[in-house]
Amino acid sequence: MSKQRDIEQSVQDISQSVGDKARGYASDAIDATQDLIERGRKKTRQLRARREDYTTRVAHYLEDAADEAHYHYRRAKRHVKRHPVSTVAIVAGTIGALLAVRHLVRSRNEED
Repeated sequence: MSKQRDIEQSVQDISQSVGDKARGYASDAIDATQDLIERGRKKTRQLRARREDYTTRVAHYLEDAADEAHYHYRRAKRHVKRHPVSTVAIVAGTIGALLAVRHLVRSRNEED
């Protein structure tokens, strides 16, 4: 009987040891999972904050661009009122340059 009890005790010790290791592994897995979940939540909060910051920066940039365009429009309008002949000359030169570039591009396409 002593051998049978020793065997039973060995089996119980082994099962206890295996159970403890399994619980330890499960505990470690739970801790790692909870850590990953918390890190994911933290990153999500950071991305939301960055998105709001990015949205604010884009809005400011667009406001600045609109202000700059309005300033240049008013400046050009003033220039046209003060110097109508030079404005017509500038517009004519710009149109002529565009037509010349268009003619060059078309002639190159026809050669190819």
